[in-house]
Amino acid sequence: MDLLARVQRLPVGAFHYRLLLITGLGWMFDAMDTGIIAFIMPRLSEVWHLMPSEKAWVVSIGFVGMAIGAVLAGGIADKIGRKTVFAATLVTYSVATALCGLAPNLTWLLVFRFVVGLGLGGQLPVAVSLVSEYVPAQVRGRFIVLLESFWGVGWLVAALIAYFVIPKHDWHTVFLIGGIPALYVFYVWRKIPESIPYLINRGRIDEAHQIVCALEKEAGVPVVEKIEVAPVAEKHTVSFMQLWSGGFARRTLMLWLIWFGIVYSYYGIFTWLPSLLVAQGFDIVKSFEYTLVLILAQLPGYLAAAWLIEKAGRKATLAGFMAACAACAYFFGQANSEAAIIMWGCLLSFFNLGAWGVLYTYTPEQYPANIRAFGSGWASAIGRMGGIVAPLVVTHMMVGSNAFSRVFIMFTVVLLAVAVVVALLGEETKVGLWNPLVASRIV
Repeated sequence: MDLLARVQRLPVGAFHYRLLLITGLGWMFDAMDTGIIAFIMPRLSEVWHLMPSEKAWVVSIGFVGMAIGAVLAGGIADKIGRKTVFAATLVTYSVATALCGLAPNLTWLLVFRFVVGLGLGGQLPVAVSLVSEYVPAQVRGRFIVLLESFWGVGWLVAALIAYFVIPKHDWHTVFLIGGIPALYVFYVWRKIPESIPYLINRGRIDEAHQIVCALEKEAGVPVVEKIEVAPVAEKHTVSFMQLWSGGFARRTLMLWLIWFGIVYSYYGIFTWLPSLLVAQGFDIVKSFEYTLVLILAQLPGYLAAAWLIEKAGRKATLAGFMAACAACAYFFGQANSEAAIIMWGCLLSFFNLGAWGVLYTYTPEQYPANIRAFGSGWASAIGRMGGIVAPLVVTHMMVGSNAFSRVFIMFTVVLLAVAVVVALLGEETKVGLWNPLVASRIV
């Protein structure tokens, strides 16, 4: 029995949940440092007297870094390992977030925000690749959605920090708190094993065998002493053109369109939500309360997606959630009462974040192991370009009468377009529903 088959035969147990928790906490810190800027922005713009274009760039510069970080980290992770890059990116964005709290002016804040983006963008595709390569194929989708659910927890932590800290202290303190997760790297380095497919592709067979033996012993299954290796994927130099060759071209096009649309809509809505609500006449504390409620609605969205992704499949769940999200965005933009804002906002959060969980499962399943992190990183990077554009578009549109409604009609169109792309170009990748020729390359 080869090493990969031995990993796949392991019963879901303590190791898998431990891996989920450790990487999930890293994901949570990533989301916390991403979300902090949304809650700081109203106070920061007031204190520094920022122009609309300056406010937009404080947000957008982070996505420039995230786009570059996703591409660089994905390629580097395929060369030096998922674990190493996961740890390095964690330290990068945490330290840079703390430095944002020490920024003396806008220029330095933009520099530090760019570095924050490098780390944030680099960690996410690497974390997904690492978890997906250890979890058995029959429950992989559920685990990746649960991993993504830590994103909602991270935004909740960011909202709570801002809610309790900003009124009593200032925005500098919130940034400094965002640097604390750097200490978590010591635990990560000790507890996370390196990816088995990565080790095989790099010729580190004995190291991979030792890890698998330890996991077999922990799981209580017979330890296989003989080392057998089946090729993970054809060994060749990873290049950008691989993503656009043969059967990968359609998948890459689909992923890039989906990632751009979902990142554009998510960050355009949620990063600017406190500011949008303030513009509608709600004071900053009240807008924090609204945002807290909307973030809480994300968590059941993840749970619903985690169940549906293994029942209905990746494609149907993603397309359905995005279509529902489009409808909710429209009605949220038309809401004119607190009750309506809460109801449609919660449904928007429910479907949008559930879709994110499915997308993080769906993306690495499109590529074989030797380009998995690279391909996922490029898809994420294209998505971050949507994050760069969205703040600039929202800032431009938030003028004149009915601005709030116009902004959300625009998001409705984008989200509906994403649902159509999934329906037309998507291929099902769930085990039992997908092409076995594709499955043999992915697993």
